[in-house]
Amino acid sequence: MNIPNTLTISRIAMIAVAVALSAFCGPRVEHMTGTIRVFRIIVMLLAFLAGITDLLDGYLARKWNQITDFGALMDPLADKIFVASCMLIAVEYRLMPSWIAIAVLAREFMVTGLRSLAAKKGVVISADKFGKLKTAMQMLMLALAGASWIGCFDLWTKYTPQWYIWIIYLCGVVFVTMYSGVSYFIKYRYVFMENK
Repeated sequence: MNIPNTLTISRIAMIAVAVALSAFCGPRVEHMTGTIRVFRIIVMLLAFLAGITDLLDGYLARKWNQITDFGALMDPLADKIFVASCMLIAVEYRLMPSWIAIAVLAREFMVTGLRSLAAKKGVVISADKFGKLKTAMQMLMLALAGASWIGCFDLWTKYTPQWYIWIIYLCGVVFVTMYSGVSYFIKYRYVFMENK
């Protein structure tokens, strides 16, 4: 277990603790006592630290030449666990519609399947510019949802100006996410269409 792999495992552990603590954070976003707010801030800090490890583990693995099969397997899985957990918490607390989470997670599973099939055939599918844009937009989406969740601003009251802006941004995230996924399947269609 080198340092990059340890960071990857720590990301999964932090998300597990954050999800467990989120169960004690009250049923509604707008009904928040002081204690619940403290719990939510702790959850946000854990999610923030998990996001930092996401940036660090891959960078350190490349810099120190410590790329391993374990890391290649666990890093993308940890990323998916992170995004899925944060989005499902946001859905539970009515910070985003469930169809947003379904669309984003469906794309993630499909591209992960494509990457697995490609890896069996010796093809490496690296992130392109739209994949990187998708990741950046998703991270901003989760950060905004989290900031609203701890009471920095209101994204949950329907039909307010900020709610409309939020919904438009979420639709933009879905569009870029789906476009990115479709582009992978078009670009690497030979991986699943070629005859044996």
